[in-house]
Amino acid sequence: MMITTSSIPPANKIPASLKWSERMALSIKKNNPEPWMIEFSQKPVWSYPQGLVLHSMEKIWRQNPKQNQQYLDYIKAYADLMIDEKGNIKTYDVYTFNLDMMNSGKILFNLYEQTKDEKYKKAIVTLRNQLQWQPRTTQGGYWHKLRYPWQMWLDGAYMSAPFLAQYGKTFHDNQAFEIVANQLILLEQHTRDPKTGLLYHGWDESKLQPWANKQTGTSPNFWGRAIGWYAMALVDVLDYFPQDHSKRSGIIGILQRLAPALQKYQDAEKGLWYQVVDQGQRKGNYLEASASSMFVYALAKGANKGYLDKCFKKVAEKGYQGIIDHLIQVKPDGEVNLTQVCAVAGLSSDRDGSYEYYVNEKIRIDDPKGTGPFILASLELNK
Repeated sequence: MMITTSSIPPANKIPASLKWSERMALSIKKNNPEPWMIEFSQKPVWSYPQGLVLHSMEKIWRQNPKQNQQYLDYIKAYADLMIDEKGNIKTYDVYTFNLDMMNSGKILFNLYEQTKDEKYKKAIVTLRNQLQWQPRTTQGGYWHKLRYPWQMWLDGAYMSAPFLAQYGKTFHDNQAFEIVANQLILLEQHTRDPKTGLLYHGWDESKLQPWANKQTGTSPNFWGRAIGWYAMALVDVLDYFPQDHSKRSGIIGILQRLAPALQKYQDAEKGLWYQVVDQGQRKGNYLEASASSMFVYALAKGANKGYLDKCFKKVAEKGYQGIIDHLIQVKPDGEVNLTQVCAVAGLSSDRDGSYEYYVNEKIRIDDPKGTGPFILASLELNK
């Protein structure tokens, strides 16, 4: 019998027998031999998408450290490339006061615990020091970046709050918990729409930005991923908060108010969520992968931890099945791809937060803002 080369399975085939979490992680590693490449980068950079994906891989590693050593090695390769022996972080500039830069700091806690290498601790302290001097609103809310004055964005909650809460627990910094709680509470206070229960992408205390509502200061629309960042921040900070902290129940309360709104706007047929969450019937809108993955993760974790009613586990499971059925593609070699991920969206003079703006931003396959949360959602549902 003649054997054709096409019938020989490739050596690096990703087995379909693995769970979705690992199939996606192996696909990311296959396409990004160096971890700094994760954000389609041309050169190494310290940024939040790398941290998002590497954090999800750390969660896989934790399930079986001996068997999953390759993930810890991959995480360490990024940290060791970006952090020198004195603890300086390459490409990081404190003077931008950019909250996005905190997120990758989360991978350093475990590296420090495993290796006791002081350079990781020094880098952690550097990032914590930025938050000490981060510009704030009059109520103490972090500006998203120095160049976005008086503005709080939902994105910033995920970028900074879980890092700061983990810092608080690791280094016994009780002030950190108070700050974290206040950031999350202020964001809900200023961005929540009482009619829908959803959260606007951003809030400008000064009301000077062209996108800001002149009465409330909020941006005009409910962007899925922004709400997703915030929802993930809520469930993740609770991993570190002391059980007896006076504001712990307040954070859980925010999650309990948000969950029913997410359930209400879940697409009844496909179980997914739209790029602009409350306008699913409008022309140009689409079912978006990163927001859907983030909502699945937050709802599943909220239910698993007992913060939310068990019925929200069903909402998460329906959403997850929707991702598998409609947004996942599998190549012949087993590589897994996540489709329909919004590449980026923000608020500025040329990014007005309008419906048209959000639905016309670039859409990518395997954008890390989708693949990282997909792994986290898969782990939370044990898929």
